[in-house]
Amino acid sequence: MKRPGAVALIGSFAFLSPSAGVAQQRATTTPAPSACQQRLTPDIASIHSLASISGPGSCGAEDVVGLDAVLLKDGERIALAPAATLRCPMTEAVARWIRQEVAPAAVATLGSPLRAIVTGTSYECRGRDRDPNAKVSEHGHANALDLSGFKLANGTTVQLTDKTASKEFREIIRQSACANFTTVLGPGSDSYHENHVHLDLLDRPSGYRVCE
Repeated sequence: MKRPGAVALIGSFAFLSPSAGVAQQRATTTPAPSACQQRLTPDIASIHSLASISGPGSCGAEDVVGLDAVLLKDGERIALAPAATLRCPMTEAVARWIRQEVAPAAVATLGSPLRAIVTGTSYECRGRDRDPNAKVSEHGHANALDLSGFKLANGTTVQLTDKTASKEFREIIRQSACANFTTVLGPGSDSYHENHVHLDLLDRPSGYRVCE
């Protein structure tokens, strides 16, 4: 059994568990807030600066923050549960998408305000689709976020992969996500994304996007 936070050697990569990544960040001096971070606080998002991530292997990211909540224009706080570790540009894209698209769609189509985002993986040093021989996932660059669902003020939790949930709401979420992120993968894209939706900002040649 590996001790918590140990480096796991898999194939040609050395991958850290999420807890090890956090420990590595805390061991490094946290940089001053970037221009991106200053744009987000205090009105757009509740964030805290984290140290840059360096390795192992090709994993790593700069301008890293912990995203605790998105703040709506009326001051309402939309918590991320759990909080996400992301590059600030990805954090900004997520925050503005929730503010401008997701929160209004919840009220308009579901009849209840949004109160929390149920998240999955954010930063994690690993290969794509957890294949140790694949290229490093955007999760390994703190440039991706997995979402499971949304919690509403009326106590309802809407799962993004639930086909019985409002089709209108799910279609708004899909279309707006594809407009705001360069990669959107969910049920039907492959077997790895049957229970969540993956978002990232991978920079591809000629602005190519993937929306599945």
